[in-house]
Amino acid sequence: MKQMKFGFAALAIACAAGAATAQPTDTIDKIRQTKTITIGNREVSRPFSFLNEQKQPVGYAVDLCLKVVEQLRKDYNLPDLKVKYLTLSGAERIPKLVDGSVDMECGATTNTKARQEKVDFSLTYFIAGMKILARKDAGITDPYSLAGKTVALSKGTTSEKLFTQLHDSEVPSMKLVQYPNNAEALKAVVEGKADAFPHDDILLTALLATVPNHEAYKLTQTYLSIEPYAVMVRKGDKRLLAAVDRTLGGLYVTGEIYKIYNTWFDTPTLHIPLSRLLQDSITRPSKDAGVALMLGYAI
Repeated sequence: MKQMKFGFAALAIACAAGAATAQPTDTIDKIRQTKTITIGNREVSRPFSFLNEQKQPVGYAVDLCLKVVEQLRKDYNLPDLKVKYLTLSGAERIPKLVDGSVDMECGATTNTKARQEKVDFSLTYFIAGMKILARKDAGITDPYSLAGKTVALSKGTTSEKLFTQLHDSEVPSMKLVQYPNNAEALKAVVEGKADAFPHDDILLTALLATVPNHEAYKLTQTYLSIEPYAVMVRKGDKRLLAAVDRTLGGLYVTGEIYKIYNTWFDTPTLHIPLSRLLQDSITRPSKDAGVALMLGYAI
């Protein structure tokens, strides 16, 4: 009986101690307490989120998220709010957000129905489309021309999901090889270890701009998907999500979004005019999920 009483007493003390040290679950409560917000960034998702020569996170998505931080400083009277960064791989994005390692993810992440089950998405800030990168002389025009070919996939991406489905159901002779990030997947094609690299057109275009003989490669003409990019926050994190949407909406209304866009998409090495789909998303902001343009498949 004494041992049982001691056990209950110890449990009560432990619970009390845990309650005293527990962190707020709401992100706004947490950042008000810690005066810090942690942004999940990418290493090589140029021009959205990448590390510059000084190994500092920069890019279109990073700039948008820093605008969110400015909004939070004003909304919650947090002039000293600091920003920390955590560089994530594609496969780490959602797990590190869910477990609290980062507070919002600012990369090149597609809003999909499947991901909505785990996280929440902001208003769309870019719309990409999946294509296939290959050498011009490889004869690759669509997914079905990849029969018997080696395909490089960036781990944790929508292209990995779509091409795994295609392999399992229609093109089993494709050899799928996973790489930890976009740069390594492209490198595999350049070095002849892979025949093709399917991914979002804007990311492929930006990556190709860094390859000396980029004129030897092409993107297939047909889009395999529509991929709306958005900021990710934890599921149910309503106050932070509202701040992100309020910030993006403000940039759209004032037109400041165009200045930020041109900073990253109209450069000496990259010239991507604003697409009609993105203009529509700025004029009529939405949170529509991405779709595969191939019947029977999902991204």
